[in-house]
Amino acid sequence: MTSWTGRTAAEIAAAVREKRATPREVVAEHLARIERLDGRVGAFRTVRAEAALAEADEVGARADLAELPLAGVPVAVKDNLAVRGESKRVGSAATPDTPSTEDHVTVARLRAAGAVVVGLTNVPELCVFGTTEGVHGTARNPWDTSRTAGGSSGGSAAAVAAGLVPIALGNDGMGSLRIPAANCGLVTIKPGHGVVPARVSDGDWFGMSENGPLATTVEDARMMLGILADAEFVRPPESGMRKVAVSLRSPLAGIAITAPYKAAVRDAAEVLMKAGHQVRRADPSYPMSLSLTSLAHWTAGTSEDAQGLDPALLTRRTRVHAAVGRRFVKGVGTGKAREELRRRLEPFFEEYDILLTPALARRSPASAPWHERGWLRNILANTNYSPMTPPWNLTGWPAMAVPFGTLPSGAPTAVQLVGRPGSEAALLETAEQLEKLHPWQRTAPLD
Repeated sequence: MTSWTGRTAAEIAAAVREKRATPREVVAEHLARIERLDGRVGAFRTVRAEAALAEADEVGARADLAELPLAGVPVAVKDNLAVRGESKRVGSAATPDTPSTEDHVTVARLRAAGAVVVGLTNVPELCVFGTTEGVHGTARNPWDTSRTAGGSSGGSAAAVAAGLVPIALGNDGMGSLRIPAANCGLVTIKPGHGVVPARVSDGDWFGMSENGPLATTVEDARMMLGILADAEFVRPPESGMRKVAVSLRSPLAGIAITAPYKAAVRDAAEVLMKAGHQVRRADPSYPMSLSLTSLAHWTAGTSEDAQGLDPALLTRRTRVHAAVGRRFVKGVGTGKAREELRRRLEPFFEEYDILLTPALARRSPASAPWHERGWLRNILANTNYSPMTPPWNLTGWPAMAVPFGTLPSGAPTAVQLVGRPGSEAALLETAEQLEKLHPWQRTAPLD
């Protein structure tokens, strides 16, 4: 009997289209794996077992089955996006436990492409932090369950890395796709602003939040991004040598990059150089004020999201985060700081096609009840391990996390690829070269 867990979305969809497998048997096998392993991983807030099997039968009966790019592919959805018939809790006790009446546009596009939603994944409260734990569950890194999966798309990343689903949907407002992807050895891309419909929350964190894929291969990430964006991301006509800048500097002042993440960047740079790219050491001109700008936007977004929720039902760290953010909302809303940052960084991307950096500064924090700890302790833990991602939400430019190398524990490390607006296809092609020339183990050895 063929096993469909551990297969890529592309492999599963091809088998279903060619009637070598049915959507029901694919989904049932993944549901069984979820039941067996998710107690160790904590990826899911809720699993839609009966509903998913019924939807799998509906996909199998579709007249256009042979044309569906995600035919019968199980997918997990981050619990801040609406799934018809399911509540959207956003990791909080303060949100209503009432079913959504319709799908978020990205969920609707995945379902139209033949995907089957098997469950909603755990997130930190209001998707604020880079660790995933709270009243609805704790998402652990399947490669090292003593560590957090990251956040805020931690449950989605854990689900894919554990082989519970081949792909998952998440979003990124300050690194919330790239941070857990880097922890869990996955490919992700935060698309540039406006490429994929956002509608993550009111104001989308002032336009910084973007929806995107979590996958184990670049092929799956490209395919899923195309469905989410309703566009194609084929190899660009200018494929060939690119100017790649390599930077080991943290954008946020005073944070050191640890040796495994520096080594991952150096090794990835060598791979790209051998592939024919022009690779140079060069640091973007990050302003000294970037730390304050990042904090202002991070907290202001939470302040907006917390409006209308009962503060007594929010954790203390979330209440403090929102209270700090209220002081910044007016200034952040002007967009002036983000525009100034774009103007400052644009000359760098006129000289270089791609920026290669570490995806993280260090391994993720221990899996612990961070939601019960103080605000400042959370801020320091998050900032010290994940300073590399915020600039690209502030600018609204595309950025990827790509697995590359390992930590002493055997868990993955990762690099970040950043490009100018409209460079999603170029980033994906460059990531694909890294994958081809330096392949990675796609899922954690949990069995």
